[in-house]
Amino acid sequence: MLRQTTPKRGRRRSRRPTARLCRDAPPMTARHAIAAAARDLAGTSPTPRLDAELLMAHAMGISREALLLGRLDESAPASFAGLLDRRLAHEPIAYITGSRAFWTIELAVGPGVLVPRADSETLIEAAIDHFGAASPTTILDLGTGPGTLLLAALDQWPDATGLGVDASPLALDYARRNAGDLGMAGRATFRLGDWAAGVTGRFDLVLANPPYIGTDERLPREVRDHEPGAALFAGADGLNDYRRIVPQVRALLAPGGAAILEIGATQADAVSELLAAAGFAVTRRHDLGGHARAVIAT
Repeated sequence: MLRQTTPKRGRRRSRRPTARLCRDAPPMTARHAIAAAARDLAGTSPTPRLDAELLMAHAMGISREALLLGRLDESAPASFAGLLDRRLAHEPIAYITGSRAFWTIELAVGPGVLVPRADSETLIEAAIDHFGAASPTTILDLGTGPGTLLLAALDQWPDATGLGVDASPLALDYARRNAGDLGMAGRATFRLGDWAAGVTGRFDLVLANPPYIGTDERLPREVRDHEPGAALFAGADGLNDYRRIVPQVRALLAPGGAAILEIGATQADAVSELLAAAGFAVTRRHDLGGHARAVIAT
């Protein structure tokens, strides 16, 4: 049996200093501050080293690539500690840095706006496969958020124009800002709306990333505590918004076009049935993790 011993007085075991505990210490290099921050973040983030590098690059006002290629031995800025504290409180990295890379573009984001995710790039990949060497000329993005899918699609097809619809004025402010920053203000239009209600015309490509989380599902703290619930939750089964979107899509889809909807990892059958009942042929697209992430309706 193990015996519990009491340390001798005057020889208390010291704790390894962390980035949070070294505010008054001499400046350390970015390299050492990143290593300490990654240790701190190990219990907060699944990607602690990446998070630390992104925060350091933001604090230094440079790209992560520039940091890693030649700036690691410079002094860590004093502002890095405050950024780290925010991440340790589970605030999303994208909110702290104010931007998120998606597909081939960089998007400004902030509190109140759904953070773009790599899984959503599956929809762009599916659209590219559907159109092949051709190009959609008109694109509709339902629930556009900060313009995520629409602007990525417009960057992919430079001759296309598109409409993004969202129920959040704040999200649309970000979308318009992103369109301007990307030089797409003349090709992207945004409007406040309730999914496709009131939208007219025909579109070669309809994209949608609706809320699909069930109200009782558990989420990571950085999502649950920070991102807008209206962009996440959709009733007990997570299907409420699909039930509203699917009947609207048929009248908006041009001949030969495709409607591509993002889905939760367990929703492929249920959403496929909704689309089939509306007269669509349906195929599925899997993300890099092997989960069905999008349904393609034609």
